[in-house]
Amino acid sequence: MPSVLIVDDEPSITQALGAFFERAGGHVVTAVHSGADAVTQFERIRPDLVLLDVRLPDMTGFDVLARLRENNPVVIMITGYGDVPLAVQAMQNGAENFLTKPVELDHLGVVAERAFEKARLRQMNRYLASRHGAGTPALSLGVSRPMQELAAQTDMIAASDRTTVLLIGESGSGKGRVAELIHARSPRATRPFVEVNCAALTASSLDVELFGQDRGGDGNGNGTPAHRELKPGLFEVADGGTLFLDEIGDLDPQLQPKLLRVLEGKSFRRVGGTQEIFANVRLVAATSKDLVNEVTAGSFREDLYYRLNVMPVYLPPLRARSREDLLELVGRIIDELRPILPDAPTAVGEPALERILRYGWPGNIRELRNVLERAMIMARGQSEIGPQHLPVDVRESAGATHEHHVPKSLEEVERGHIERTLRAHGGNRTHTARELGISRATLIKKIKAYGL
Repeated sequence: MPSVLIVDDEPSITQALGAFFERAGGHVVTAVHSGADAVTQFERIRPDLVLLDVRLPDMTGFDVLARLRENNPVVIMITGYGDVPLAVQAMQNGAENFLTKPVELDHLGVVAERAFEKARLRQMNRYLASRHGAGTPALSLGVSRPMQELAAQTDMIAASDRTTVLLIGESGSGKGRVAELIHARSPRATRPFVEVNCAALTASSLDVELFGQDRGGDGNGNGTPAHRELKPGLFEVADGGTLFLDEIGDLDPQLQPKLLRVLEGKSFRRVGGTQEIFANVRLVAATSKDLVNEVTAGSFREDLYYRLNVMPVYLPPLRARSREDLLELVGRIIDELRPILPDAPTAVGEPALERILRYGWPGNIRELRNVLERAMIMARGQSEIGPQHLPVDVRESAGATHEHHVPKSLEEVERGHIERTLRAHGGNRTHTARELGISRATLIKKIKAYGL
């Protein structure tokens, strides 16, 4: 809950302003009537916002501002009409804005909201600076309640080390990192973690990669023991550990029965071989596709889908995560890049951080990492990363900070939000329903009702 320190020598003004903030949003208000009390109370409560009169009985607002400056407070000056030049001077010395007496409450609400946003940004920046190198677990998922619940879910899944897991989320949303997390926190942690992207190889290459190749040939009568070496597959390489199959939705239909057989019978044969090999492997699969749609379209086996979907885990896109989660992620990525770019700044200036927090990140974590790496390289020789070190689309993301209010009904707002979410997921109804927190059937009803 935001806190406000009001400093004015007129009790009627502090009382009126205090009542406004308490009505507006339950803010915690402290009122004082002298500069000395202002300094004392600021040190005690460290408020999010200070409303500071220019003229006080024991010192000026400038004196108070100078004594608070090292704590980087968010201050709005209050002044009479004749003191406007002084208020402008105060802004040059660190105040965020100024208001003239008598204070218009509607204008105060707008100015205060911007100031609270500035205060939140400064708090985040301080946290970001304090956490660098603080030993934050490299595989932590976030600090918000939803991401902590997701972390708890992965812990439970990790403990069931024979259960197949299906990670669902957009490209770049961190599915590989969650797969590593599940492996690292499982009883299989000391055994291999092996990863392969099903979309990166041809069907024949992936067949050999997964299941290996016997000396006797390729399964089509080609090759002889003299011309072909035995090649263990990744199911053998990952023995006792975890095999991560990324983009499982792109698995060739010819290989789907073989994978199903491994999941059901726990054994397989190498390409061109006859010997049954036992697979002591925990399978974690990931997809950015809607496998239900793939099953309906006939490109993915329904029985394989149900075998994979024993324990589904949905990873929200970056735009659906909290600012605190995004901030934690920024700090973690900078920590990872620090050894690679030792001469680059690791501090992010407030203007740059504001743009990072407002950007939509269509490329998710992968895009965020690329942007931060580029910014650190571009900012070499400087004390912090600034907006000029960010790509144009990220720099311009803060242009519409305060939108003009347009009256809308609740139905119009819901229709627009559903439409935007559908677009963000490329029309994928399953992913859209998960992000909206409703069932797929409910989403389909709303799509028909709104004519989307």
